[in-house]
Parts: sequence; structure tokens; C-alpha cells
Amino acid sequence: VQLQASGGGLVQAGGSLRLSCAASGRTFSKYGMAWFRQAPGKEREFVAATRWTGGSTYYADYADSVKGRFTISRDNGKNMVYLQMNSLKFEDTAVYYCAASLTGGKYVGDFRIWGQGTQVTVSS
Repeated sequence: VQLQASGGGLVQAGGSLRLSCAASGRTFSKYGMAWFRQAPGKEREFVAATRWTGGSTYYADYADSVKGRFTISRDNGKNMVYLQMNSLKFEDTAVYYCAASLTGGKYVGDFRIWGQGTQVTVSS
């Protein structure tokens, strides 16, 4: 699987953005997918993840800082994963990365496949 993230940009506080991550590969549906972010001078941190739990069921998990504001979703038919970001705050400013793992997880070390990152800047 290879990943290509897009959709970042400049938005005012309180606004919304939707990030997209396009994945190549025929086994995309079996991969746990996640979004991480990295602000200047800070470590990369978990934002949201979704992983297959059997049948057509996917589990979603979120960092406390984004719960209720961000939503992760996926379209296996299009090999896409999305991050809908609402009520954006200045502190959401970061480079956002999508990542893939057959085992899923919420730590940087759980993921070996990374997209190139897309910049999100929230003006206060």
C-alpha cells in the first residue's frame, strides 16, 4: 500500500476542512488506517484511526483533543480514507499524515506505511 494525503489548507478558527488519503493496493480494506499530526517543535501525535473488526464493521478511535470535532471515515471501494475536521482551533495547526497498518493501533510505531503529509493551518 502507498498513501497520498491531500486537502490541507488555511482556515479560520471555527471552520472546517476535509483531508483525504488515497491508497494504492488491492487489500486496502484489511488495513487499519490512521491520521497523525505534527506541529512545529512537537512530536508526531495520534489523531484518529479506523480498523477492520470483521465483516463490514470498522472501529474508530480518536484522540481526546479532537473527539466530537473530527470524524474519520473510509471508502473501501475507492481506497480512500478521510478526516472531516470541524470547529477547528488554532492548536490544530500541524502537518497531518495518513498511515496504514495491517494490525492497526494508535502509536507512531504501530504504522510502517506513511503518506507525505498535508499542512493544515488554522488562523486565530
